[in-house]
Amino acid sequence: MSLADLLLGRPLAIEDEQSERIGPAKGIPIFGLDALSSAAYGPEAALTLLIPLGMAGVAFIRPISISVVVLLAIVYFSYRQTIEAYPQGGGSYTVASQNLGTSAGLLAAASLMLDYVLTAAVGISAGVGALVSAVPGLQPHTLILCLGILAALTFVNLRGVRETGGIFLIPTYLFIACLLGMIAIGLFRVIVEGGHPIPVVAPPKLITASAGVSAWLLLRAFANGCTAMTGVEAVSNGVMAFKDPTYKYARLTLTIIIGILMVMLLGIAYLAPVYGVAATVPGQPGYQSVLSQLLAAIVGKGWFYWTSIVSILVVLSLSANTAFADFPRLSRAIALNGFLPFTLTSRGRRLVFAEGVYALAILTAILLTIFRGVTDRLIPLYAVGAFMAFTLSQAGMVVHWKRVGGAGARKSMFLNGLGATATAITVAVVLIAKFTAGAWITLVLIPLLILMMRSIKRHYDRVEKETQADGPVNTQDLCAPIVLIPMDRWSVVSEKALRFAWGLSPQIQVLHVECGEETESLCRNWNRLVETPAREAGLPVPELVLLKSPFRFVVKPILEYALKVEKDNLESHIAVIVPELVEARWYYLLLHNNRSSLLKALLLLGGSQRISIINVPWYLKS
Repeated sequence: MSLADLLLGRPLAIEDEQSERIGPAKGIPIFGLDALSSAAYGPEAALTLLIPLGMAGVAFIRPISISVVVLLAIVYFSYRQTIEAYPQGGGSYTVASQNLGTSAGLLAAASLMLDYVLTAAVGISAGVGALVSAVPGLQPHTLILCLGILAALTFVNLRGVRETGGIFLIPTYLFIACLLGMIAIGLFRVIVEGGHPIPVVAPPKLITASAGVSAWLLLRAFANGCTAMTGVEAVSNGVMAFKDPTYKYARLTLTIIIGILMVMLLGIAYLAPVYGVAATVPGQPGYQSVLSQLLAAIVGKGWFYWTSIVSILVVLSLSANTAFADFPRLSRAIALNGFLPFTLTSRGRRLVFAEGVYALAILTAILLTIFRGVTDRLIPLYAVGAFMAFTLSQAGMVVHWKRVGGAGARKSMFLNGLGATATAITVAVVLIAKFTAGAWITLVLIPLLILMMRSIKRHYDRVEKETQADGPVNTQDLCAPIVLIPMDRWSVVSEKALRFAWGLSPQIQVLHVECGEETESLCRNWNRLVETPAREAGLPVPELVLLKSPFRFVVKPILEYALKVEKDNLESHIAVIVPELVEARWYYLLLHNNRSSLLKALLLLGGSQRISIINVPWYLKS
């Protein structure tokens, strides 16, 4: 077994695609991790902003969470409509492009691309944050831990959709069981102890209130809490990953994910004030996550606590997988329309869009490095792109139902219209609340991404226009080219190049840069080695051209001569034959000068349509 097979699995054929499709059991780990894991940092993100209010601020987590859940329900019903209408995969980009036009589609695409990068970064940093809160000694190594988890996720996702779902199955369901178990035990203790349970492990003492309640503060807390809604769109983007009937399995998966998430958000929001749990300052000594405090308060720091903490750490880290599942699919859809490089449409050895996986990994690594892997520094950038994409998708669906019509169209229009309105209002709230904290960066990056995509499209359109040929092949004015062969010395490699040249043209020039003894040897033996055998065989005699190079340059004189021949022979084509050694092992290349590669690169950059480059390899034995 090769190293590539060991790390990435054996290559899959196209006909294996059907067997790679999944059901709800694996769909939840693959497409639901981002949404489900947001229960671990969404409420905490809201509580962090309420720290200045002391214990009074903790009570506001309930109305904030209820508002988020109501909005989540609206978006859920809207996306059920989207999945049914676009069973081939109805992500925001597809829906907005087909119903609202190219500009709206690109806005959705840019918003989603940015959101997926943030999803990966926030998920990994939140997972490491959970680990650091349990083991404070690891805090100085936060960034290294983040990058290590990112590398592991990249390898896992290159192994294919089905295998990825299998790997994430146990940690995902363990996480769900632990959080729902914590909520059930917590509620049971509340009932048994008359509504005032005593924490098993008391949470850190809350600071004295240093600020009063204001609408602005609550608005900002709601905006932070909305991060719990990111990832909701993932299922609608990946409908084609499910078994037939795809849309039914996709809708069932979405329903399960949203149902579990609602229970988690409402359970945490209810229990946190009861047990006196509030947020601590992220990135500071003594930091503990809200879930770590809540678990310790409800069950103590026994086996259940550590099992839950490990599951939270793993799932938060793996929640980035939602981005790895959807970013490559989104990139492929955009690339098929010419707005991103076409390489993003290619499937890798395991039928995944590997180039998209690499692109996401690199962008996420850059973002984690810039923000040093601290979740709270990334949260202000988060959710803007997701809600903008929600809004465009739902607005596009309104236009879709209006165009399609039929039974139930009015009801569907109402649901999608309600979703578009609610998420549009939320976009405004999030932008206003988070603008100075970093949301302005997304308002800069999204237009830049759109400009980049439009410039890529213009490039592809120009290439298409310039290379398009509708007429029959031109058979006029055909002639043999002038052949140029760079030659440093006489060898079997040079002989192969010359034999090839005789099959192309009678006009052959051998170019040799003067270099002392080798030049003398070549000139002295030229008649015996080349001229006499050529005449005897009735072949055209090649011309030996000596190029002077007082400063010992080799490639430059050959390049200049080739360009001069091209300029002096406006009616002729020039063929430059480049002899080249091919080693049996890649590392042997370090033992050669590799001037041939440099010459080819410079000819490509400096030549024109009339210069052709022909590589003549000589394969060295192992």
